[in-house]
Amino acid sequence: MVNHQTVGDRAAHLSPEDLAALQENLHEQRLFRREQLRQIAAAPRAGTSPGHRSAAQTEVQVKLAASARMVLHDVEAALRRIEEGCYGTCHLCRRPVDRERLLIVPQARYCARCQQVREAGG
Repeated sequence: MVNHQTVGDRAAHLSPEDLAALQENLHEQRLFRREQLRQIAAAPRAGTSPGHRSAAQTEVQVKLAASARMVLHDVEAALRRIEEGCYGTCHLCRRPVDRERLLIVPQARYCARCQQVREAGG
C-alpha cells in the first residue's frame, strides 16, 4: 500500500530555514539568468571584422539563450509555487519532492521517480 502524505506532512519536510535558503537560491538564479540573457542580447551579431562570427557561433548563442530562458521560466515558476504554498510537491504524483533533490535542483517540478519516467518518455 502506498503511503500518501498530506500537505501538512509535505510542509514538514522543508524547514522554514530550508525554504528561505531555497527561495534565496532561486532569486540568485533568476538574477543570473536575466543577466546572462542581457549579455547574450547585447553581444554583437557580427564580429569585429566582416564574417568573423561563424554560423556555428551564432547557433551556440541562440541555443544558450533558449536554455537560459527555459531555466529562467522554471525558476520563476518555482518562486510562484513558494508564494502559492505548493512548492515541493511533484506535479505528477503529488507526493513531496525529496528535500535533497530540492537542495540540488530548487526549481524541480517533479520527484526523482517521476522525472526519470518523463526523461524515459513514459
